[in-house]
Amino acid sequence: MPEGSERVQVLVIGGGPAGALLAWLLARRGVGTVLVERQRDFAREFRGEVLMPSGHAMLTAAGLSLGGIPHVRPERIQMYRGRKRFFAADLSLEEETSPLGVSQPALLEALVARADESPHFRFLRGVAAKDLVVEDGRVVGARLQDQDGDSVWRARLVVGADGRSSIVRRRQGLPVHDLGAPMDIVWAKFPRPPTWTDAQVGVYLGGGHLLIGFPAAEDRMLQLAWVILKGTYGDLRSRGIEAWAREMANCLDDEVGAHVLRTIDRIDRPFLLDAVTDRVVGWARPGSLVIGDAAHTMSPVGGQGLNVAMRDAVVAANQLVPAFLDGGDVDAAAARVEPERGPEIDAIQRLASFPPRVVLGTRFYHAWARALVARLAPTAIAAGRANVVLQTFLHGTEDVQLRV
Repeated sequence: MPEGSERVQVLVIGGGPAGALLAWLLARRGVGTVLVERQRDFAREFRGEVLMPSGHAMLTAAGLSLGGIPHVRPERIQMYRGRKRFFAADLSLEEETSPLGVSQPALLEALVARADESPHFRFLRGVAAKDLVVEDGRVVGARLQDQDGDSVWRARLVVGADGRSSIVRRRQGLPVHDLGAPMDIVWAKFPRPPTWTDAQVGVYLGGGHLLIGFPAAEDRMLQLAWVILKGTYGDLRSRGIEAWAREMANCLDDEVGAHVLRTIDRIDRPFLLDAVTDRVVGWARPGSLVIGDAAHTMSPVGGQGLNVAMRDAVVAANQLVPAFLDGGDVDAAAARVEPERGPEIDAIQRLASFPPRVVLGTRFYHAWARALVARLAPTAIAAGRANVVLQTFLHGTEDVQLRV
């Protein structure tokens, strides 16, 4: 890694969707930007791979096509309760208005490749941010570390896009409102059942669990997201992978459950995600800004993390580019990001908090509510209410446009 003696305009810490997109948008408009990513590749154990139209629109506006990036478009959803199907529907949506399953590693590599076309961009792979450099109450850079040692990079603005454990969030001591999450999620991949198509999504409701199955974008595997009550994974893990895989199979319909049991020895990288929903109060401080998961860790419900992160990046670019190019107040520009993004984040977090309480509840009235959902699902009234929720998850609540 270079010695880092030069001063850069923006140092973006974290090469996820928010950081990579913001770095590209800044660099292509002539703002000198360095993107720092601690991993040498983007093949993380867990990553959001649901691309909603709200996120897809950000990529389209920025000029990035999904051509060449592995993705699948679900066309049919089936819902089960007690291993019995109670609802099925064709989504009948065009790609631009449909949720997509997208390979996040491929998406991030594409974003970085486009940014790399600009002489104003630099990408530091395998480099970790260890601390912030603060002078007279202002962030003026960061201390970075790679295999060759430490270096200090100074910047006019440091952007923390480094996830829920953000170094920028922690070192600044930013106040965080914890909204709570009553669940954990086990992620696992199995060989895809022969009857499970690229276009199929399965949702399985039960007391104390919710299981979602969808085709992985980059291979012929079936991705299972098993939502369980927080704190119950320890017991499952203590019984071994085969035992919890059997428990998972019991939540599925007979055909898919039997397939999972036959392919237990081919399970790929099971991973527990400790679900968190929180919101930083005050994203901007003198010399710094947090966006994406660093500013608001989203519930996995609704598949919003990837999408709201990229919408953060677009709003941040809209505010920051004019300030840098026209000699404006960068701190004031950074401070305008949260007021613009906060209402949508708050609305989606509230909306996503309701389903887990019903689906995972173990009291008699939770079972009654699940039965009612199953009975009402085919009705026009339920369809109308579901459509309101769906439209929010698909398109967000605000009109976010790229203006720079």
